[in-house]
Amino acid sequence: MHGEYKTPGGKLVIVDFDVIDGRLRNIEVSGDFFLYPEEEFEALTNALEGVDADLDDESFAERIRIDLHPDTELLGTSPEGIAIAVRRGLTAAQERGA
Repeated sequence: MHGEYKTPGGKLVIVDFDVIDGRLRNIEVSGDFFLYPEEEFEALTNALEGVDADLDDESFAERIRIDLHPDTELLGTSPEGIAIAVRRGLTAAQERGA
């Protein structure tokens, strides 16, 4: 599944993933936003790995906020922006009948 979101006044967020047994798997987050330190990309993907695909956007965003180190900087997007990209991927898949 593939979801994209352009954060207003910010950058593009892309999330690619699978849904297996109702859970997000094989998460890949990319785009033209910045994450400092870059090593936190692993924490970002791990925050969503295995999460119930039926969660609402705020719950996805909260998982990201909890798993990222408090000093991590997301520039050009937010946990909410990433959550919206996930939701768009899920919605697009449902519309295609996947």
